[in-house]
Amino acid sequence: MVAGCLAGWAAARLTGADRFRGARGTAPLLSFTPQAAAGAWAGALLLRGRGAAATAALAGTALTAALAPRALPRGPLPADGDGPVLRILTANLRLGQAEAGPVVELARRTGADVLFLQELTDDAAARLHQAGLGTLMPSQVTETAPAGGRGSGIYARYPLADGLAVAPATLNQPAARLDLPSGGSVQLVCVHSHPPGPWSRRALARWRTELSVLPPPGDVPVILAGDFNATLDHAQFRRLLRRGHVDAASHAGNGLIPTWGPLPDGGPGLLTIDHILIDPRCAVRATSVHRLPGSDHRAVYAELRLPR
Repeated sequence: MVAGCLAGWAAARLTGADRFRGARGTAPLLSFTPQAAAGAWAGALLLRGRGAAATAALAGTALTAALAPRALPRGPLPADGDGPVLRILTANLRLGQAEAGPVVELARRTGADVLFLQELTDDAAARLHQAGLGTLMPSQVTETAPAGGRGSGIYARYPLADGLAVAPATLNQPAARLDLPSGGSVQLVCVHSHPPGPWSRRALARWRTELSVLPPPGDVPVILAGDFNATLDHAQFRRLLRRGHVDAASHAGNGLIPTWGPLPDGGPGLLTIDHILIDPRCAVRATSVHRLPGSDHRAVYAELRLPR
C-alpha cells in the first residue's frame, strides 16, 4: 500500500495532475513532492518485499529527477557584463504581523534596491515607515488593507512610475515601472496568488486563473516577485515559466530551500512557494532565503545583472 501511494504520487507529478479540473486535492499535495521523494527512498530501504521496495525506488528516482534541476546551479544567463546590478527582496508579512525592524534591517543589510511586500496592512505600513523604510526606499506603490492578507506593496530606492496592467485578482498585486539611474527601466509586479484550497473547486480555478494571467516577459525586463502559493511541482506554475520567465533561486541551485512553514518564529520550513521570476536576459549573481520574525514565510533575495 505504501509503495502504491508513492508510485501514484510520482505519476501525479509527472503527468501534472493538478491541471485537471477534478483533481481538487492534488495541487496542495504536490507542494510536498520533496518530502514524498525522501519518503520514497526511505521506503526503498525499509520495505521488506522486493516488489514494494523496487516500486518505491522507481518512484524515488522519478521524483528525484523532477527535483534535481532546482538544486543544480546552471550557467549564467546572457546578460551583458557591464549591465546594471539590481537587488530584489520579497517578503510575506503574515497578515501584517511580521516585525518591522528586522524587515528594514534585512533590506539595508542586503542592499536591496526593491522590496516586494505581501499581506501589507495599514498598521504594518506605518510601522515600517517608523522603522526607517521610507528613508531607505523613498519610492513606493502600495495597495494596503486595514487587516487580513489582501494588501501588497512595492518599495524602491529609485523612482517608480505606472507599470503594467495586471488583471484583477482576489489579493492586491500592484505593478510599477522602476526607472534606473543608468537610464533603463524594469517592470515590476508584486505577486500574491490566491491559494488552491484542497476542497474548493472554485479556489482551485481561481488559483489557476490568477497564475495564467500574470504578464509574460516583454521588450522591457519584467520581474515577478512574491507569494505565488505554488511550487515548481505544480503544472500551472511550470506553464508560467514556459512563457519565458526564469526562477532565480532554481537557476542558482537554491530552488529547494523552503520559504514557508506552518509556524512563525523559527518553525520548520516545508514549502517553496515564494519566488522571484526574472527576465531570461538577466544574469543571476546570488540568491538566499532569510527568516522573518513574526512571519511564517521567509524572505527571498536575489541579486541580478540586467541587460545593458
